[in-house]
Amino acid sequence: MRVILSTQRLIINPKIPHFTPINLQPIKLILQSPTKFPFSRLINPSKTLHFYPNFFHCKATSMATKPSIVQVNEQIELTEKESLIFSRLKDVLLHFKLDTQLRVAGGWVRDKLLGKECYDIDIAIDNMLGRELCETINEYLSKKGEDVKGIGVIQSNPDQSKHLETARMRLFDQWIDFVNLRSEDYCENSRIPTMRFGTPKEDAYRRDLTINSLFYNINTSSVEDFTGRGITDLKLGKIVTPLPPKETFLDDPLRVLRSIRFGARFSFTLDEGLKEAAASDEVRAAIAEKISRERIGHEVDLMIGGNEPVKAITYICDLQLFWVVFTLPSGVDPSTPDANERHCLAFIDAAWSLIQSLEALTLTDDQRRLCLYSALFLPLRSMSYRDKKKKVPVVDYIFRNSLKLKAKDSETVINIHRATEKFISLISLLSSQKDVQHAEATCGKILIDVPESSKLRIWTGLLLREIKDFWQAALLVSTLIYPEACLHDSSIEDIKLDKSRQLFNLMKDMITEQGIGYRSMKVSCLTLDFATCGMP
Repeated sequence: MRVILSTQRLIINPKIPHFTPINLQPIKLILQSPTKFPFSRLINPSKTLHFYPNFFHCKATSMATKPSIVQVNEQIELTEKESLIFSRLKDVLLHFKLDTQLRVAGGWVRDKLLGKECYDIDIAIDNMLGRELCETINEYLSKKGEDVKGIGVIQSNPDQSKHLETARMRLFDQWIDFVNLRSEDYCENSRIPTMRFGTPKEDAYRRDLTINSLFYNINTSSVEDFTGRGITDLKLGKIVTPLPPKETFLDDPLRVLRSIRFGARFSFTLDEGLKEAAASDEVRAAIAEKISRERIGHEVDLMIGGNEPVKAITYICDLQLFWVVFTLPSGVDPSTPDANERHCLAFIDAAWSLIQSLEALTLTDDQRRLCLYSALFLPLRSMSYRDKKKKVPVVDYIFRNSLKLKAKDSETVINIHRATEKFISLISLLSSQKDVQHAEATCGKILIDVPESSKLRIWTGLLLREIKDFWQAALLVSTLIYPEACLHDSSIEDIKLDKSRQLFNLMKDMITEQGIGYRSMKVSCLTLDFATCGMP
């Protein structure tokens, strides 16, 4: 069974946001715990930075000039599984004679209209809780002699901006989330809303973006656009809020980051009013003070792991949100670092360009994600702070406190940063055939009773064993700052992508041609006598 929903077909060239290349002097960073972040410390870069021409231009700022075609399909076509799911739900309503309207909400409708498959089905119910509908479905299955399904219930938690109880069950091997339509009213300085059952229109208007406010009515097999703008904005490639943007963002400041993520993901244009509201002092303060760092970290992680990470970070920089999102601790050393957000943007832009252009590069999705984080925070790699009388890299604070991401991610990125210094020594060594003493000093290990002809191979293997499966990511990041790092000059204007690409290919070929790799060296190095390696 194939169900077709008609809409008008339109192929357009939406206006892609253009970010004028700017040239920045180092800025004063926000140095404060993200959980106790005073709005008075927020800085408007336009008031604190000095601009001068011909200093910085990265591809992220010029990508806006490239035309992009957005195609909106003239129809939504249900898959066989989706048709089975929706038919089963309608059978349940018919069997119990329920006067209930079931609607698929949000992203599924948007993606279907864009011709993209979506496996995240959220169903909104107009007159009962999701748990109650799931129990009714199981009652129907039991009467039909079929196995009942397990029901998972995620309780509401207003303190974490989880305002509604969500029920989940599996139908035809597909997880489905069920939640009631809602209306929310917020009190000033509180994220705890007054909740009640809402109408479809109220529910649509309380959503983050017009393109996410569309419904697919399962009962009538039709698309519903209660804001009157969802389909139009989808066709125009615009990121717009259903209500005035400042009101929408102050209700839930995370919507700023969601707007950025969807704008980058689909190459849609951020509405001018939306950008103005997002960059306002009041909204920036709300992002810093009202939402949990876990929610911020989740959105950032989706951006970095998405299809347009550079565009997302460009939006964050353009809206003056970089140091609000990536908040730093107090007591940073050096206290006046040379790095600013545009340095960070330039390095992730360069890394992303290399990842896309290097045919010899083989990274898993997770390795690619952490490689991009390593490039993004590369200008911060020498910064540290005191934590319980211990010196800790600032990057660790960003992962653990500002973003609340996994400690393992922090450790990996810090290890990649440390490995870049050693890879730079290795690059110098292999490219010049100098003696291995400098490399040994950098590595912190001296090879004893090893022939000179074998030292280079063994030392390289030790380095690869140290960084393990992330050695290609570390090598890639190293090429972004070589040879400038050797000269203590890693200014972003000297990043040469062609040179970095050639250098990466050369180094990888030299490593692989000698049979050196993490897995092979893991065995060969362990066979060495412990007396072989000494400490200086």
